[in-house]
Amino acid sequence: MKHSRATFLAVAATAAFTLSACGGSSGELVEDPGAEAEAEGGSGGEEGGAEDGEYDIALVSKGFQHQFWQAVQSGAEEKAEELGVSVTFDGPASETEIDAQLQMLRSAIERGPDAIGFAALDPEACVPLYEEAEQAGIPVVEFDAGCDSEVPVNISKTDSMVAGALAAEHMAELIGGEGKVGVVAHSQINSTGVERRDGFVDKIEADYPDIEVVDIQYGDGDHLKSADIAKTMLAANSDMAGLYGTNEGSAIGIVNAVNELGMEPGEVTIIGFDSGQAQIDAINSGVMAGLITQDPQGIGRFTVESAVQVIEGEDVEEIIDTGSFWVDQSNIEDEEIQAMLYQ
Repeated sequence: MKHSRATFLAVAATAAFTLSACGGSSGELVEDPGAEAEAEGGSGGEEGGAEDGEYDIALVSKGFQHQFWQAVQSGAEEKAEELGVSVTFDGPASETEIDAQLQMLRSAIERGPDAIGFAALDPEACVPLYEEAEQAGIPVVEFDAGCDSEVPVNISKTDSMVAGALAAEHMAELIGGEGKVGVVAHSQINSTGVERRDGFVDKIEADYPDIEVVDIQYGDGDHLKSADIAKTMLAANSDMAGLYGTNEGSAIGIVNAVNELGMEPGEVTIIGFDSGQAQIDAINSGVMAGLITQDPQGIGRFTVESAVQVIEGEDVEEIIDTGSFWVDQSNIEDEEIQAMLYQ
C-alpha cells in the first residue's frame, strides 16, 4: 500500500484546482465564503466539499444482510454530511454473492467518482478491478476487509485477529479452561472470517492446552446453514463445552440450534460476534454468554474521512483499527457499550 498514494498524486494535484480552498498541514478543508452549495442536501461546509458542491464517494460493502452493514452505512452517511460530501452505499444481498459485488465495483468505476471505498468478499477476485480503478485515476480506500493489492491507500477495520483472541480468552474463562469447543465460521475466503477464526484458534492453542478445538465449519453467515452445522457438531460431541460463531448469522444459527434441540441456557457456552437485536436478546435471556462487538459506525466514518483526505492529497494512516469489545450481561447496559451495539 505504501506506493499507492504516489499513484494518485497527479489526481490529487488536479483536484486541488477544483477546491474552494485547502487547509495547511492539518488536512482540513477551509470553506470559501463566496461559494454556494450547488448540490441538494448541503455541501461546502467548514470541512470537505469541492467547488461544484461536493465530492462523490462510492462505497461498496459486503452486503446488507446483517445489521452490521446498516450501521456502517449510517456512520458513513453521518460523516459525509459533516464533511459536505456525497456518498453512495451498495452491497449484494448476501455475503456469498461475490460476482454481484464485483459488478457493483465495476459500475462504481465506470461512474467515475472522486474515490471508492470497498470491503472485499474475495481478496483475489477484486485485484483486476482495483487495477482498472488505478488506471482511471480513482483512489481506493478499504473498509472491514481488504483486497490482495497494492492499489488501496488504506483500510479502516477491526483487528480481527485481536478480536478472535478476545473471544478465546472469554471462552476459556467461562468453561473453566478445559473442554471441547467448536467454531461456526462465516467464511474461509474473506479476511474477517479467516482472521476471526485464526485469532480464536491460535489463542486457544497457545494458552489453553486443556481446551480442544474439535471442529471448524463454515455456514456462509446464513442462519439456517449455521444452525444445521451447530446441530451436527453437538450431535457428534455430547460433551461440547462451547461454540463460537464468527459473525451475526453464525452466532444466531448456533442460538437457534440449541433452542431447537431443547437445551437449557448455559448448557453449552455460546460466544458470538457482531451485534444485532437477536444476539442482544440471547444474551439477556442467558442463551448466549456474550459476544464481540465492533464499532461499525466508526468504520463508516473513518472510511469516508480517509476518502476525503486522499482526494485532497493528504497523508492517511495505512491501517485504522476501530477496536473490538466484549459484551455480556454485566456490561450490556453500559453507555460506552451501548454506543457499539447495532440493532
